[in-house]
Amino acid sequence: MVTKKTILIFLVFYIFATSIYAKQIKLLAIGNSFSDDAIEHYLPGLVEANGDTIIIGNMYIAGCSLEKHYNNTVNNSPDYSYRKIVDGIKTITPNYRLIDAVSDEKWDYISFQQVSSLSGLYESFFPYLDRLMDFAREHSTNPVMKIVLHATWAYAQNSTHAGFANYENNQITMFNAIIDAYNRAAQKTGIDIIIPAGTAIQNGRTSSLGDTFCRDGYHLDLNYGRYTASCVWYEKLFQKSVVGNNYAPHSITPFQIKVAQLAAHRAVEEPGKVTPIEVNENSWLTIAMVET
Repeated sequence: MVTKKTILIFLVFYIFATSIYAKQIKLLAIGNSFSDDAIEHYLPGLVEANGDTIIIGNMYIAGCSLEKHYNNTVNNSPDYSYRKIVDGIKTITPNYRLIDAVSDEKWDYISFQQVSSLSGLYESFFPYLDRLMDFAREHSTNPVMKIVLHATWAYAQNSTHAGFANYENNQITMFNAIIDAYNRAAQKTGIDIIIPAGTAIQNGRTSSLGDTFCRDGYHLDLNYGRYTASCVWYEKLFQKSVVGNNYAPHSITPFQIKVAQLAAHRAVEEPGKVTPIEVNENSWLTIAMVET
């Protein structure tokens, strides 16, 4: 017979266990539309589904390079759209300054990324990345804040983006250049956390979904493309496998979710190389129907 005392003990134990394993993270991205794609849309849902919590800040300027971010610190320019997500609710504040965003919360992580067209050109990172890191550490209110590099994705093979010419209009050439540039930049600056979003997208392209992860040749598909990138961010920051996470937006099919989660998980395991995602869509749909 189950007594009220037994139920109370169980609830206390459940709350205690949840509090031990749940994580709370505050993340500020200093980026552009690629950080928008990666963290603003599906990351909060993935976090919540696993019992964790996150506050996300994204300092957004379309097409912003590390050089421009640095110049904005020098000039104290109020040129940003500050997107902040708390409890899954987004607020957008225009005309924001970097110094105000860095000190707005006690951020656990502050991330940087190079503009996509230059993301595989190592020389373009410096001296701006070093100086931005100094700026972030100087104004951070968290003495143990960690700097993160967001390694972005290669363009679709049919992309018409002018910056694709930097990589001979070849997706694999661009992918390899991004891996090399971010690894070298991390080694030079002492950054030990790289978010391998680009590897996850490249992994996903090996599946039957093919080279469909971008909506316009360079920005991510609004559904499974963005979901894949968010899966990488979740697994890397929270250090929990994203495979099996039950956050399933209606706009993404069960098969696409499976591919995205596996692509992200494999990217965290092997960030420097492409891992084929061999999931048969017809078989997965059959399994999904049986489970429902």
